[in-house]
Amino acid sequence: MPAVFLCRSEDLAEGGLAQPFDVLYAGQRCRAFAVRFQGGVHAYLNRCTHVPMELDWQPNRIFDDSGQWLLCATHGAAYAPDTGACAGGPCRGGLVKIVVCEAQGVVHWHTSQDLHPVEL
Repeated sequence: MPAVFLCRSEDLAEGGLAQPFDVLYAGQRCRAFAVRFQGGVHAYLNRCTHVPMELDWQPNRIFDDSGQWLLCATHGAAYAPDTGACAGGPCRGGLVKIVVCEAQGVVHWHTSQDLHPVEL
């Protein structure tokens, strides 16, 4: 799976703002995001499984106030930051996970059969 530059490691604070990026998912341009949780970087499509809307309650703010859950601002669906699994509320399964790696101060995301970089 080819790797695509996402951000610098220092751009992701523990439980802080998400780092947004765009992907082609199943042929459609979609917003995605990466967050840092318990020291690791995790990335997902920014699409609630209840209703396909972006999770942010303000730009790039996806964590709840405790910094322990990813929360859909529209209907309150909660997701585990490290797995994307539904943790409560009106979800239908987990978030679509995007494989990421972090090395030497840089975070990359990996393409797959369904995920591709957006051509500029």
